Amino acid sequence: MKPQLLKVSTGPAHSFSARRDTVPYVNNRWHYHREIELIHFEKGRGTQFVGDSIRNFASGDVVLIGSNLPHYWSFDSNYFDPSSREEADIRVVHFNDDFWGTDFLDLPENTGIKQLLQTGKQGIAVSGPARQCVQRLLADLLGSEGPKRILLLMEALTAIAYSKDIQLLSSVGFNPHFQRGEKDRINNIYDFALKHFKQRIALHEVAEVAGMSSNAFCRYFKSRTGKTFSQFLIEIRVGHACKLLIENNMNVKQICYESGFHNFAGFHKYFKQITGKSPLNYQRAYLTKP
Repeated sequence: MKPQLLKVSTGPAHSFSARRDTVPYVNNRWHYHREIELIHFEKGRGTQFVGDSIRNFASGDVVLIGSNLPHYWSFDSNYFDPSSREEADIRVVHFNDDFWGTDFLDLPENTGIKQLLQTGKQGIAVSGPARQCVQRLLADLLGSEGPKRILLLMEALTAIAYSKDIQLLSSVGFNPHFQRGEKDRINNIYDFALKHFKQRIALHEVAEVAGMSSNAFCRYFKSRTGKTFSQFLIEIRVGHACKLLIENNMNVKQICYESGFHNFAGFHKYFKQITGKSPLNYQRAYLTKP
């Protein structure tokens, strides 16, 4: 299950890349790169894959992706509907950990940033005051030139490094197992799962998408992701249910079936297993946030 290696362009006048994307399909594939990525979704929502983590992303999210950590943001299908008014607006910075010099991070003043970049190899979701700070700094960085670009990036990383409102995304033991000739397979599997998770998916169907026998696919998927395909599918379904609960346009039983579960007891069990809350408690907790 090999992610695609991408090369990030910086340009002759810049030591790191900073850009704004307003379309939902830029690098929407399972990919990785040597550069560390700091991304802010000003507008957008969908399903986020970082290493072996699956969760929703939404407008306002800020995520730090460490070097060579595979990741993939799949925007909701309505972003690709020509008649939809949904808009994507993403601000993203890519930089190498040595672009400021090989010894810079070894300075005692930079201990926090150095530790952050090491922790970032698992992926970090940023919330609280640090998220608001990074949002503002990235917006400023996009319009800046000269040394100010570097100062703004350092300020953003410092805000995250000393924040208590961060969440690690991928597990410590995640191993991407990069192998030649497999760069499209994970995309095919993910695309198939995201398109059909509301239906019953037979093992032989997804195995056929991967170009394998059912038994070979089971071994392959577990060895690469650390989870079975059924666990992977349940996480996608629970993530979709979370989104519907937040939107609050359906009752819980409707959400159960709309998310691909065919048994309400099973839905309740898996939802609580993954989120730590019952569907109703999850919805109440979100809707009563200040």
